[in-house]
Amino acid sequence: MTRLGIAVCCYAVIFAASLFCALLLRFDFALTEDVQAIFRDSVLILVLLKITVVLFSRDWRRRMRYSTIYDVAWSAGICLFSGILIAALQMARETMPQIPRSIIAMDTLISAGAIAAARIMAHGVRKLRNRKRNINASRTLIYANGSESAAMTTSIQTSSSKLRVVGIVSPRNLIPNSVIAGVPVYDGSQGLEAIIKKTRAEVLLMPSRFSGREVREVSQVCLLNGVDAHLVPSIDEIPAGRFELKMREVTIDDLLRREPNQLDMAGIRTFIHNRVIMVTGASGSIGSEVCRQLLNFGPRKIILLDQSEFGIFQMEQEFLALQKNQSATLPQLEFIVEDITDREAMSRIFMLHRPAVVFHAAAYKHVPLMESNPQAAVRNNIFGTQVLVDVADKFSVERFVMISTDKAVRPTNVMGATKLIAEQYLHSVASYSKTRFITVRFGNVLNSAGSVVPTFRRQIEEGGPVTVTDPEMLRYFMTIPEAVQLVLQSGAIGRTGDVLILDMGEPVRIVDLAKDMIRLSGQRYPDDIDIVYTGLRPGEKLYEELFYETEQDAVRIHEKIFRAPRESDTGAMSMKDELALLARHLNSGREELREVLWQVTSMIVERSSVRPHKDTDSRRGAA
Repeated sequence: MTRLGIAVCCYAVIFAASLFCALLLRFDFALTEDVQAIFRDSVLILVLLKITVVLFSRDWRRRMRYSTIYDVAWSAGICLFSGILIAALQMARETMPQIPRSIIAMDTLISAGAIAAARIMAHGVRKLRNRKRNINASRTLIYANGSESAAMTTSIQTSSSKLRVVGIVSPRNLIPNSVIAGVPVYDGSQGLEAIIKKTRAEVLLMPSRFSGREVREVSQVCLLNGVDAHLVPSIDEIPAGRFELKMREVTIDDLLRREPNQLDMAGIRTFIHNRVIMVTGASGSIGSEVCRQLLNFGPRKIILLDQSEFGIFQMEQEFLALQKNQSATLPQLEFIVEDITDREAMSRIFMLHRPAVVFHAAAYKHVPLMESNPQAAVRNNIFGTQVLVDVADKFSVERFVMISTDKAVRPTNVMGATKLIAEQYLHSVASYSKTRFITVRFGNVLNSAGSVVPTFRRQIEEGGPVTVTDPEMLRYFMTIPEAVQLVLQSGAIGRTGDVLILDMGEPVRIVDLAKDMIRLSGQRYPDDIDIVYTGLRPGEKLYEELFYETEQDAVRIHEKIFRAPRESDTGAMSMKDELALLARHLNSGREELREVLWQVTSMIVERSSVRPHKDTDSRRGAA
């Protein structure tokens, strides 16, 4: 009640003073007996009426120190309503003090102005206190455009942050020669380094929505000038109900992030909503993200299938926790531990659940490890896919989307060869099946299990060195969420037998990726952590490719998806013979199976008019 009492007293003083000023203005500042009489007769009832309106409207609850334009507008509306009410009561009741309407109008304007002034003063005093308190705070640059820069600046100025904004950099020169919240705006075309030196900045903040290229360029300049670069998350990244400014360090995902995908959400929803969806390899990096994103499209049931008991257990725990925390009901979830090479088990599962769509993400993908274990790679990647394709055809699955890899293009390793053969078998069945079989091919995804990013991160945590195979090694990268978004989009727009190839952007040198990760960890190369070159491992290539020569005329069917030209000869009968040959040698020695695998691969590329890799002998030797 103390706060309410103080507020009532303040409003009473403002309203009484406003009436007195209105009377003085109306009578040319002549304080006559008539003026004093009008004031004495009307001040009490007018102040009481206005305070009553304030109490009912709860205007007193709007804190002065945190006022915004909305609070000022609300208070002005209260004053206007009070003026109209007083005028109406004068007309309705003769017992009301009769005040000239001009005085009521002036009183209304003066009251609104006085309350607005009080709010602005309280807000200004608070900002001034924060600025004095933060006089020794870190000198900060805001790297953003338009309203984003204004929002970030005012948020810092009105908080007790240990930051002090000394400049705003407009990267696209949208607001040149301007001042926002007392902070000068600099044209980004002047060069960020020059602006940093001019402002003596110690910290730089930028919105997380910027592309990976821009984040990479800005963070590199900051590193060279000893400035700490941070990203400010968008509203979508801030947990619900928390609206304070939060910063996070720049991550490797930020450096490689591209423009957001423009998805046909309605098209994706059409083939997923209220359907039974199966995801193989559901506990893997891609499979698990497919399961998560499927929730956005309302499937009736999701079947999560994987041979890893621990992986399926983790997915079960994650989805159970999600189910507890969400108000909306999740679809029915089936967690199945099973091997995709077991034909009887797969037939039983398909018969029981009748999936309409299958996302096939189960595969052994670690290149050097599969070189030493060709039996496992052939059994899982080829014969596991064969089982799933056959069973999907048998049970008339509507769509079957297989996730492939750029290593299937002119393969130089066991893993790539097995994925190429799996692709070709799927296409051979697509030539006569009612099921829509689609292959989606893309390169590396960041932070996937066993990939280069977790390896580099572990090596950096251990103090180095970071091992890179070759200074010229290039790889295509995209984030896991982006890859999965495009997989879902491919499932919506793909035709049966399609090979859809994702636009991976520009390739990245692995050594540059290593240097970026060292820098983001707070270390310096080579002073703190060195890089050691180990040479190519068995089966590795310096440059990965996404297209065969026959696919160079691929048509862009989406801003980030290409459709490869169709092959005239699918070789359905030949594929069965070639798989039978592989099956007979599956339990042979590693070298013998590897020779048969390359033999089958050569027959496939020759039949498909796809040029095999030129260095066939060295490929086998490396294997």
